[in-house]
Amino acid sequence: MRTAIAVALVALSFPVASWADGERTPAPLGAKVFIIEPADGATVSSPVTVKFGAENVEIAPAGTDKPNSGHHHLLIDAEVTDVNSAIAKDDQHIHYGKGQTEASVALTPGKHTLQLLLGDKNHVPHDPPVESKAITITVE
Repeated sequence: MRTAIAVALVALSFPVASWADGERTPAPLGAKVFIIEPADGATVSSPVTVKFGAENVEIAPAGTDKPNSGHHHLLIDAEVTDVNSAIAKDDQHIHYGKGQTEASVALTPGKHTLQLLLGDKNHVPHDPPVESKAITITVE
C-alpha cells in the first residue's frame, strides 16, 4: 500500500515539475490580444465592461489542448512579471478560463491600468508572451 501511494505521488509530480522548468506553449504566429473597450484614457463608472479582442489565436477554455489556442487573463493595476509559471489568480489577475471575451469588473474610484495576457491550457503565458498594451482608465 505504501509503495502504491509513493508511486502515485511521484507520478503526480511530473506535470508540476514540467511547468516549473519553464515548459511553455509556443505562441501562435501573429497572435495578438487587445482591449476593445473601454478606450485608453476613458472615464467610466463601476462596474466596468471590458471587451477582449484577439487575432490569429483561438480563444478556448482552460485545459483545452489545442494548438494555436489560449484564454484571457485580465491584469488590473499589475504588470506581467513571471512568464515561466502559471499566472497568479487574485484580485489583480482575473482568469477567464471558460473562454470568455467580455467581463464586468467592479473597480474602486480612481485611476486603474488594465492589460490582457493570454494563457495556455495550464494558465501559463505562451512563448513569447501574447499580451496587450496596458491601458489606463479613470473610474468615477
